[in-house]
Amino acid sequence: MASQMPRLTAPVRPSQPRSDRDAYPTPDGQGPLTATTMAMPSGTMGAVPTATTTTMPMGPATATMPMGTAATAMPMGTTTTAMPRGTTTTMATGTSMAMTQPASLTAPIGPLPPRGTQVGMFLTSDDQVLTRRVEETHVPDGSRQIDVRPLFQIVEDVLNRATQTIAQGTLMGTQMATETMEGKASSTLLVSTPDLPIIIDRVSCEILCKCWAGGDAHEATLSVLRLLAHFPWEAKVVLTLAAFGMTYGEFWLLAQIYPTNPLAKSMALLKQLPIIVEQSGSYKFQFEAINKLIKAILNVTRCIIDFKELPALYLTEEEPQLRAARSYFPVAVYWTIRSTVGAAAHITTITSRGFEHLPASNITWELSNWEFKLNSIYEHLMGTMKILLDLIEKRREESDFEMLRKFIYEMIHVDNMPVLKRLIGGKDDPQPLFDCANKRRVHFEVLRRKSVILLISDMTISQNELSMLVQIYNATKIHQYEIVWMPIIDRSITWTDTLQTQFERLQSPMQWYSVYRPTQIDSAVTRFTREIWNFSGRPILVVLDPQGRVLSPNAAHMVWIWGSAAFPFTSLQEEALWKLETWKLELLVDSIDQTITDWIRDGKYIFVFGGDDIDWLRNFIRQARSVADSAGIDLKMLYVGKSHAKRDAVSKVTAALMADDKCHCWPEPTTVWFFWQRIESMLLSKMQLEQADNHADIITQEIKKLLSYDRGPGGWALLSKGSTVLLLGHGSTVYEALRQHETIWRKEVPLVGFDNAFRTHLVTFDIPSAPSSRFDFPLATGRIPPGMLCPRCHFPMENTSLTSAAMRKPYLRPP
Repeated sequence: MASQMPRLTAPVRPSQPRSDRDAYPTPDGQGPLTATTMAMPSGTMGAVPTATTTTMPMGPATATMPMGTAATAMPMGTTTTAMPRGTTTTMATGTSMAMTQPASLTAPIGPLPPRGTQVGMFLTSDDQVLTRRVEETHVPDGSRQIDVRPLFQIVEDVLNRATQTIAQGTLMGTQMATETMEGKASSTLLVSTPDLPIIIDRVSCEILCKCWAGGDAHEATLSVLRLLAHFPWEAKVVLTLAAFGMTYGEFWLLAQIYPTNPLAKSMALLKQLPIIVEQSGSYKFQFEAINKLIKAILNVTRCIIDFKELPALYLTEEEPQLRAARSYFPVAVYWTIRSTVGAAAHITTITSRGFEHLPASNITWELSNWEFKLNSIYEHLMGTMKILLDLIEKRREESDFEMLRKFIYEMIHVDNMPVLKRLIGGKDDPQPLFDCANKRRVHFEVLRRKSVILLISDMTISQNELSMLVQIYNATKIHQYEIVWMPIIDRSITWTDTLQTQFERLQSPMQWYSVYRPTQIDSAVTRFTREIWNFSGRPILVVLDPQGRVLSPNAAHMVWIWGSAAFPFTSLQEEALWKLETWKLELLVDSIDQTITDWIRDGKYIFVFGGDDIDWLRNFIRQARSVADSAGIDLKMLYVGKSHAKRDAVSKVTAALMADDKCHCWPEPTTVWFFWQRIESMLLSKMQLEQADNHADIITQEIKKLLSYDRGPGGWALLSKGSTVLLLGHGSTVYEALRQHETIWRKEVPLVGFDNAFRTHLVTFDIPSAPSSRFDFPLATGRIPPGMLCPRCHFPMENTSLTSAAMRKPYLRPP
């Protein structure tokens, strides 16, 4: 019997398809296939077991082989047809074989089934099963390496420019600022990978063929993965995305330019784009869903590339978080490629058959389902990425910090340029410095082979400190050094216009150089200043010689005590200056006030006293004046306020005493601040030279007493004759000794003199109310001694940490 093979026919599409799969078109564009028969020669025999009935419920119908059936034997020259899963076949002895084409082969690659639809076992299994299946397709051999970053940038640019929104029933380009690709992607991309276009074309053909030939998205995804088996994970997703970008970009390019370009118009007609444009308004939500899916695909792809580019210098292959992320790559790559293939299927369906062939009732949910899956993967990977980036940043900071320490203290430099550039920053700025005196920007060259003092502070440096530094700097006619202000800021705070205004206001009175932008100082330098140079908020002065060597990590105390006379601000110079000093009044008041200098020159009796209790101060002044009148001496009195007291409180006390006109006061708070700053600097200097507990050092012991009295309650008083200091005591002790002048030691004055009588009585005089010694070292000083001996009893003092909200201050705060 002659064989007959009827042509496959496609009846009219039903108005309500049985399923979404039935709604997809066939490759010839005639609509979904129905069961047709294919007659085959009778009498052909095959070896099929008898008494067997097989039912295959995987397709829209079942295939039954009745008992006693034999499979037909195909004669030579007969073409056989493979019957994949889901084929309905009826076989009977000596009769024809009926075959139904499966929907999974005739439908283009579509989205995930709607909710409630039965899917294959693989897609509902956990990620471990999926990982094993995907890893079976992954056999990288190291020979297919692609610089994926520039390729991804090109694809991203294509997709960003092609992304559209639907507005008023027409296709409108998204109004977004997309940077030009000029200089973005390397021009050597094609040179380094000459077969890149061929690879992308092969992937594109693989996707399009699957879209046309039929098959589910899972098998199509695995097919792409097998095609790219020898490429690394990041290359797989980028190449697939590039293939999709070719199709997607071409679609939107024609849609945008065909009204004005004749060639594009002809091509658009072939693709029926004018019809698609007319109908696009009704499918706004579908296009928005595709755009969101593309954004999710780009995010995951970018994240995978970022993992590839993590610096190996700070991470090892055995890093737990890195291994965990890489073990998740098969799942991430699979769903990224599957979503890309699915998006390509939707675009292909639109361009080939139009919107009416899309399952409009489910497409938005299906695309959103993929988007949700990718967003979950992205969040998972980014969580791991954040942990790794924090770890890298921590290790990078440690490495930079150690390199900076060696660079500053161990390397030998010809001049100070390398050190200054590393500390001050702004290497990409030709003029990183600002000349505050002349209000202009300058280069590092102005500091070459000069001694440089780095003024390191935060943005809350006080006007007192600035004004006194300006006076000291201007007092030297020939400057042997240059000063550069380096404000240390909290880099977690955004630099605002308000902070810039504050920065410029602090620059205004300066007569030296400053960094042009505080943000140019590297974070490693910030840490270096705190941990190596003990910067904690209070300004420090770091001295560098012309070769960039550190002469002093903090010469601030030397500058406050001796000014420019302490140059070159080395420890040797500091020791030499102390050897020239003695315990005298000039050491305390220096040349702060010319009136005091005149008193010292004239050999006057001078009472220097302090405190903030106005009642005690007035009683003390009255009692001292009374004793001076009785003893017949010319007594001068100087009130110096109280350190660390609130500025307003001291100002009120000063104003009250000036109104009484019984003593000399400093009306300017800056002068009071400078007096106490010098006293504290003296103790810090002795501590730095490790002489704070030297009992033979009278200067150290008396300074400790003075500061201890000032920190405690009540007041204190120091009496000198000219420059010679006669006595120093707590306010309660000195005041009580003055009260006993008439009754106890007045008669001794004619015999031994006022100086000896008063001093002898005070030495043997003591009262239980005298407070214990106390020292306060703010954390901002950066140098807290582990212990100290009491200046009165010479026993070890107890350390106590005090925390107060008022004592805390940030490294950077708005004005």
